[in-house]
Amino acid sequence: MNETQTAVTAVPTQRLALETTAPSSKKKIIAWAMWDWGTQPFSTIVITFVFAVYLTGESFGSENYTSQALAWATTLAGVLVAFLAPVMGQSSDRNNRTMRDLRWQTWVIAAAAGLMFFVKPHPQYLLLGLVLLAGGTVISEISQVGNNAMLEEVAAGHNVGRISGFGWGMGYLGGIVSLLAFNYLFIAPEHGLFGANDFEGLDIRITMVASAIWIVLFTLPTFLNLQDRHVERAVPAAENLWLRRHPVFIWKRLGTVVYAYQELVRSVARLWLVSRQTVFFLIASALFRDGLNAIFSFGAIIAAGTFGFSAGEVIMFGAAANVAAGLSTMAFGLLDDRIGPKKVIMVSLVALSVLASVVFLAHDGGKVVFWVAGMGLTLFVGPAQSASRSYLARLVPEGQAGEVFGLYATTGRAVSFISPLLFGVAISVGAAVTGRENTQYWGILGIIVVLVGGLLAMLPVREPDTTALLTPATVASE
Repeated sequence: MNETQTAVTAVPTQRLALETTAPSSKKKIIAWAMWDWGTQPFSTIVITFVFAVYLTGESFGSENYTSQALAWATTLAGVLVAFLAPVMGQSSDRNNRTMRDLRWQTWVIAAAAGLMFFVKPHPQYLLLGLVLLAGGTVISEISQVGNNAMLEEVAAGHNVGRISGFGWGMGYLGGIVSLLAFNYLFIAPEHGLFGANDFEGLDIRITMVASAIWIVLFTLPTFLNLQDRHVERAVPAAENLWLRRHPVFIWKRLGTVVYAYQELVRSVARLWLVSRQTVFFLIASALFRDGLNAIFSFGAIIAAGTFGFSAGEVIMFGAAANVAAGLSTMAFGLLDDRIGPKKVIMVSLVALSVLASVVFLAHDGGKVVFWVAGMGLTLFVGPAQSASRSYLARLVPEGQAGEVFGLYATTGRAVSFISPLLFGVAISVGAAVTGRENTQYWGILGIIVVLVGGLLAMLPVREPDTTALLTPATVASE
């Protein structure tokens, strides 16, 4: 090799997180999974089945007005998550405080749920309800980054799929247990516990307080048994220089945020140069995760609007769906470790696309069709979500879990408008093609398009390679 000749070689920057982690005790694994169990009421009860439905009721205004207000609030929440998640995850990495941050984020989620008690069913309380729902959603999404990052503390390379599936399954089961318990204790009875009834929405409001208590109580095992693992990390010279020039506290904080965004750009650029498989996976997973979320988001709407489910039947279907999803996610977690996360994702996406097509084609078949095909759908949503997390966990370098999973959250939020958009467009197309007044079932086609798009985007992505995250080094001969 002469003086002008150069070659680019790949050398590992550092060990991967899972390579530095010994298998944890069952006690710590259960403690980690209890966070999913404990915080799930915010997703199941607040966002999906109870409070959001309460907030869009006629007591707060017209259906169109409240629905649009909720849509704008959740859109704003999504934008904030997209901007904040990678920066806060990176900050947790740099300061070795993932668990500390996760703790206060969990308490904020609980506080947001508890404060919903003060949202009475009158139009003047709509703004308060939207602020609490959107704010809680932002913190809930960001806290998922910390929880995902802690996966490296309780899993090793050989069992990450099983443990990821266990945690996700515990979340589903926690959601259904809390939903059924609070429904039968406070909502369904004419006179529930603590005087709960439908006057002034007291049954819903007491359920929010119960959800807050659930969150605090059942996440205690997580915070009592898991601690941050200290990873030596030098502060980059560029950041040190910025902070020295801006000694005032507020400027130091601003400088840290500015530097964090600079690091985010550099991280994406580095991944593109040295690990394009990771970039391709982030893009593909963002797409199919949007489709997975849409199945749960619009499932209840389709059940009621197309298949004629009553409100009680929707809750019962939701309960059964969460049980099925939880158990299947745990079972597929075992396959994840045996055959690899990509195969689990691909099988799940194919099955989801086929079953969603059945729902569309057999939309006139009545409730039995939705029970059979809908329950089939729930069997594959959780496994795809869990395998997606375990895929990325296998590629996280030591000390960068928060940053990488923050980027994972950001890419997911960046395309979160696609499924709702295509759902609505497909309904309009259905009305134009068929001339029917109710073509809600056509929205399923929009979800199928997103799932198939994610499936196609995953085709060129390889199974995770533990030597994938490398830094290019230019070597010149002397």
